[in-house]
Amino acid sequence: MPFDTPTLLNVLISGLMTGLVYGLMALGLSVIFGVARVVNFAHGEMMAIAMYATALLFSTFRVSPFMAIVPVGAAFFFFGYALQRLVLRPFIVRPQHSQFLLLLALAVVITSALLIVFGPDARAVNLDWLLEPIIIGELLLDQAKLYAAVVACAVAAALFAFFYFSQTGTAIRACADNLLGAKIVGLNVDRLYAITFGIGAACVGIAGCMMILLVDVTPSSGPAYTLLAFVIVIVGGLGSMSGALAGGVLIGISEALGGLFIAPSAKSMISFALMIMVLIFRPRGLIPEKL
Repeated sequence: MPFDTPTLLNVLISGLMTGLVYGLMALGLSVIFGVARVVNFAHGEMMAIAMYATALLFSTFRVSPFMAIVPVGAAFFFFGYALQRLVLRPFIVRPQHSQFLLLLALAVVITSALLIVFGPDARAVNLDWLLEPIIIGELLLDQAKLYAAVVACAVAAALFAFFYFSQTGTAIRACADNLLGAKIVGLNVDRLYAITFGIGAACVGIAGCMMILLVDVTPSSGPAYTLLAFVIVIVGGLGSMSGALAGGVLIGISEALGGLFIAPSAKSMISFALMIMVLIFRPRGLIPEKL
């Protein structure tokens, strides 16, 4: 079925903007694995909490999702910090299947708790001033996606600046590069691991604030986002921040094109096909660099 150039360009831009939000979500997972070597199987469930929290702040206090970034991001940082210090730290030295079972159990608890508290109905946040698209010639830019993508880029830039230009960020990268050397020079590895987990949780919290502008949330959204985050980081390169962003953009664009040329229901098929191709030809991902 033929499509004109403006339609194709609009779809590509829409996929790019959605992919940037995907990339921000996957950044948290990639950062946590890159430093602490912990695979967070409750990642999507944490994002579902952030989406529900944003919807609750909006419906109760009329707090815009853009304003909710600050309290939700801060709350998730402290939640991630406490989770690592109080729950995950004893499991760092245990076999990986123990970490898997622990975080999988946490994911089930979160999903069940959301179902009990909010019920099975979908929640959404609709801002009237975002309903009208921005028209530039033949391009129609969805304002919600545009502003969400801008926030994702700003947070990602701040995260890169933190890791490469701050003393704490440099220390965290040192732990990721050489754990034994970091311990020898006296770095507080446990504290740095907790900060990293907090940063990863804050990323997914902010991504949740933006994602609620794009899609509705239900308790079952959590496992779907966990799976999506794993697809993104596998495509981009597990443990690579730039790979997470690149993977998110690639998945966003591929989903948009799949929905255009095949069917909207084919988005997941395209994403997983892309992941299989990457695993075959580039097993370490597109950008397999360290944190």
